[in-house]
Order: sequence, then C-alpha cells, then structure tokens
Amino acid sequence: MKQLTLVMGLKAQQDVCDYLRTMPQIQGFTLSHIEGHSEQSETNPFLSARDKVVGYTPHVRIDVVLSAVDIADVLQALKKLRQEGHIKELFYWVAPVDEAGHL
Repeated sequence: MKQLTLVMGLKAQQDVCDYLRTMPQIQGFTLSHIEGHSEQSETNPFLSARDKVVGYTPHVRIDVVLSAVDIADVLQALKKLRQEGHIKELFYWVAPVDEAGHL
C-alpha cells in the first residue's frame, strides 16, 4: 500500500475532490486545510494582497491510501485534469504505508 499526498491551491479543491470521488481506485481520502510557506510564494502572481501581508498562502492537502499498483493510474488521471485546465499546480509525493485499517 502507498500514501499519495496532494497539495494544491484552494481554487482546485472542488475539481480535484469531485474527480477523486469518481475514481474506482480510491475508496476515500482525507482533506486538510494547510498553509504554504516558500520562496516561490513571494513571486507568485496569483497571490492576493492578504497572502502577501500574512506571509503564507492557503492550500489544501489530500491524503489517499491506495494500492501501489494504482498510483500510476491516479497520477496520470490527475495530469489529464491539469492539462484540461482544472488545476494550475499540484504538488504530490508518494510514501510507503506499512499498515492501515479501522479499529
């Protein structure tokens, strides 16, 4: 099993969540509102005046645990979503999951 973590701007949240819900490989996911801090934030033309004053940009993080064989298909589908213009930028990483379940 693997954990796929996606980080994106707030504007992409609805499109990405709707898309993930339609994918048979994904049984569910966790969404968290987070703050993005980076050097790139200062030069980002999409920053609002509020973002420039407070020093961070609001982002959304989605964590999905799924089969390792499904990772490539899910990433390919998200790349297609980006190419269609639904999301401007999406940062991701994949990490191993030793064990997962419900108690």
